[in-house]
Amino acid sequence: MSKAFTKESDAADQDDEDSPSLPAIPKGARNYMTPAGYARLRSEFMELLDVERPKIVEIVSWAAKNGDRSENGDYLYGKKRLREIDRRLRFLTKRLDIAEVVDPSAHHGSDQVFFGATVTYANAKGEERTITIKGIDESDSLAGEVSWVSPIARTLLKAREGDELQLVTPVGVETIEVIEVLYPAPGA
Repeated sequence: MSKAFTKESDAADQDDEDSPSLPAIPKGARNYMTPAGYARLRSEFMELLDVERPKIVEIVSWAAKNGDRSENGDYLYGKKRLREIDRRLRFLTKRLDIAEVVDPSAHHGSDQVFFGATVTYANAKGEERTITIKGIDESDSLAGEVSWVSPIARTLLKAREGDELQLVTPVGVETIEVIEVLYPAPGA
């Protein structure tokens, strides 16, 4: 059988499935994002679509003209990179289509926890921790940001300063107290 009629890889056809490392959005839920998070994802989408993809298409086209494609590294790598870019573009398109941009500064001055809040809470031992509740695609745990679907965020949402809450952890139930709730100032 000619190589022209064989698949390069079965994995290449699995493009529509999100990789397991990507966070899942609950079924039927919107993809809540801060304005900065939306702008970052939109910027990545436009960079891939307008800059990187045309560059790779040009390389693949040039490499295809050079003859034997089975041993042409530029062609093989280019096709692989093109599949990766297309997969990411599809993922970003899906996420941006269901995005709901929420400006946390709308709650400035409130003592109730909503999306975008920076919350300081203490556990029963008196250890304090500060987190910011952000969107699934923009949260960074190393920077103290958690997604709104995380267990701690779900426990804190709608609570007010001074409330004691029961946080379910893998180790057991832990009592936490909301110490402070902050939102960015409008226009900041």
